[in-house]
Amino acid sequence: MTLDIAEFYQTFFDEADELLDEMERLLINLDIDAPDSEDLNAIFRAAHSIKGGAGTFGFTHLQETTHLLENLLDRARHGELVLDRTAIDLFLECRDVLAGQIDAYRASEEPDQQAYEDMAQRLRTLDEQGSAALAAPAGDKPAAKPAKPAPVALPEGMIRTVMISGIAEDKCSTLVEELGLFGDIESQAYEGDTLTVTLAQPAASDDIESVLCFVVDADQLSFGAAQAEPAGNTAADGAGAEDVVAQAVSEAVAAEREHRPQDNRTQEKATAPAEAAPVAATAAASKPKATGKSSAESSSLRVSTEKVDEIINLVGELVITQSMLEQTIGGLDTEAHGALLEGLNQLQRNARDLQEAVMSVRMMPMDYAFNRFPRLVRDLSSKLGKEINLVTEGESTELDKGLIERIMDPMTHLVRNSLDHGIETPERRKAAGKPAAGTLTLAAQHQGGSILIDISDDGAGLNRERILAKARQNGLAVSDSMSDDEVWQLIFAPGFSTAEAVTDVSGRGVGMDVVKRNIQELGGHVDIRSTFGQGTTIRIVLPLTLAIMDGMLIRVGEEVFIMPLGAIKESMQVQADQLKRVAQDKQLVYVRGEYLPLVEMHRVFDIDNAQSDVLRGIVMVIESEGRYFTLLVDELLGQRQVVVKNLETNYRKVVGISAATILGDGSVALILDVVALSRAGRQSETQVQRAALA
Repeated sequence: MTLDIAEFYQTFFDEADELLDEMERLLINLDIDAPDSEDLNAIFRAAHSIKGGAGTFGFTHLQETTHLLENLLDRARHGELVLDRTAIDLFLECRDVLAGQIDAYRASEEPDQQAYEDMAQRLRTLDEQGSAALAAPAGDKPAAKPAKPAPVALPEGMIRTVMISGIAEDKCSTLVEELGLFGDIESQAYEGDTLTVTLAQPAASDDIESVLCFVVDADQLSFGAAQAEPAGNTAADGAGAEDVVAQAVSEAVAAEREHRPQDNRTQEKATAPAEAAPVAATAAASKPKATGKSSAESSSLRVSTEKVDEIINLVGELVITQSMLEQTIGGLDTEAHGALLEGLNQLQRNARDLQEAVMSVRMMPMDYAFNRFPRLVRDLSSKLGKEINLVTEGESTELDKGLIERIMDPMTHLVRNSLDHGIETPERRKAAGKPAAGTLTLAAQHQGGSILIDISDDGAGLNRERILAKARQNGLAVSDSMSDDEVWQLIFAPGFSTAEAVTDVSGRGVGMDVVKRNIQELGGHVDIRSTFGQGTTIRIVLPLTLAIMDGMLIRVGEEVFIMPLGAIKESMQVQADQLKRVAQDKQLVYVRGEYLPLVEMHRVFDIDNAQSDVLRGIVMVIESEGRYFTLLVDELLGQRQVVVKNLETNYRKVVGISAATILGDGSVALILDVVALSRAGRQSETQVQRAALA
């Protein structure tokens, strides 16, 4: 049977993407003055893993580019290449070229030949002449490169002897060549089916395992160790020390992996034979350590999002079926059919537990999104001539993977605006008594059934007068009596921009309206808080998932709607002294010390035979966009877990409606758009404010 290696392409591409992301993160956070050896080793292993997989699949450009990068990283981690900003910038650019090559191979195309040649030449220049040559004008020759310093001494107790069992003799040369990356080979011997190689210099066992993981399995490897001899000791004094040191190194590596931060992303281990394995996570490729504890990576599995979505859809159908059964037997006598009713209750509990378990598979930490911004901030701050520190908070807060992917473009646009318009230049900041370096903060937190994502800067803040002047210039209906919140929302108007100059970063007035529309399509909304001269915070509020939600069934006339449960604060029947009419068709309800606008559902959707008397209906207090309003309905039918179906895909966009669901009796119920209803209530509130001012 012939193995089709193309079956493993996608696994390689996915893991290569993750390795490139990890490489970028480590490079950006690397302390150039005192680089951490573990970080350098991890960057090297990422490049080597990609090179090994590229070689396995015959991706020539990718293999050759990573080989050049790997050589430089190897020199850097052994102290032979002095790192500076120029070198790190080149490594990051190389990372982008590698990403482009992977995208090309993913699309069954050949990578850009010119981009490959340019990057290869720059990497060779750095290797042969140093970073000064990269910035030197054409024709200038940098000073002769000083002799390479001696390799940095490694700690005691490192691996020197590598034994590889169960291999054919024709693989020995490949293995020896790979081990040569760690320094000179002192000796090598092949006996039976075992190759024994002794390194002239010690090396870390996990580095060796990562290098060999594409040729042999982890259980084929075993190691010996050598302990550096203290001054005055003879070789005989170290007799028997190898086993002790080997055990110590093994335990240290196991302990390091035990405390290594876990990636919540679902991962897959390819089940192909070793010679066809695409890429394995460097730590996961290692064999179990002496502690007997399996690493967290060994219990992970990568599956396609399509399969997860299919399971979620099936769970949704199960929820609908359970709801149908509940409605069908709801009127049965509890004594005569007690066992049936108890079984249905158990089914309901199991269905909810299953739904929560399946949904958790799609939940990912916001760190997955936040990790994309350090590079953007680094590049843009340099381009804009600004000093900007990026701070992230709430990285472990989880959100549906589909939402994270769809929120990335709006977040990116808002971050670019903060960097370009929000944070001032160092000179302006100093003149205003601020630190030269500005701070951009990305934060995430859960609140009820929603996630709050804040993009904050300590820059100049929004200028109310300039925004109002620009709005009038654009023909928008504005007034000086508008609240700050209403003024800030004007920046989301199409074509609106107060930028003094248009740049290639932002300032054309294109995008903010799209940002707001995209977030609203996800069932969320955007709030802005700003203080002139102190900074701005833009808050994105999103539901945790778009698949299944808890809702309250409400009746208006003969129609049934679903109100998201997280938006409901309380429900009540009001008294006459709680009502205040402010216009012919506008009323306010006095609740807990303040007047809240009243939205009458039958008016919004033009429903006949609905309850129009506020004193006879049910008034619900609803929260949206940080504000409260009240909603008049005929009756509350009860809480229900519902499966969200996209109405726009199956029908068309309906104002005031965000989605639809199927009830237990097979009928369709519409899910209310809380934001749209809130805006209707806000019009009443504005009328009250203007009437009071008049």
